[in-house]
Amino acid sequence: MTAVVNDHRTGRALVSGGLFDSLTHFVVTHNGQTPERAERIADQALAFVATAATASVAMVPSDDVDLGLHAFILHTEEYAQFCHEHAGRFLHHNPAPGGGGRTLEAVTASTHAMKAAGFMVFDDLWTVNGENAAQCDSDCGRPYGQSE
Repeated sequence: MTAVVNDHRTGRALVSGGLFDSLTHFVVTHNGQTPERAERIADQALAFVATAATASVAMVPSDDVDLGLHAFILHTEEYAQFCHEHAGRFLHHNPAPGGGGRTLEAVTASTHAMKAAGFMVFDDLWTVNGENAAQCDSDCGRPYGQSE
């Protein structure tokens, strides 16, 4: 039997357990998500911010990941410290003027950037108006580490 190694990073691994638990709790309490789903949302938000620090594309979160992103931004001290640690500067929240701006193409580019940065992407959390934005790459939607 051949063992398959999954070397993709997680957002969760970038912060302390206490901060991760606080982000998860915020998403459960303020956004009505289950604890399991909130953990996955928080993980993706952290990976998103870490990727945004060096991405060559404009990073746009999905609706689900945006819940975790806002939870993180509201942890102002920890968010600022994370930004300085991973980007060397504060990463401002720049919503599109007048709302909108979240397109399938922009969100798909963000998932590709996250995967290129070595992060695990939870495909089901990356949708725009019900369309999946994460499976449009060379993985063909297969779980990470699965060859066929």
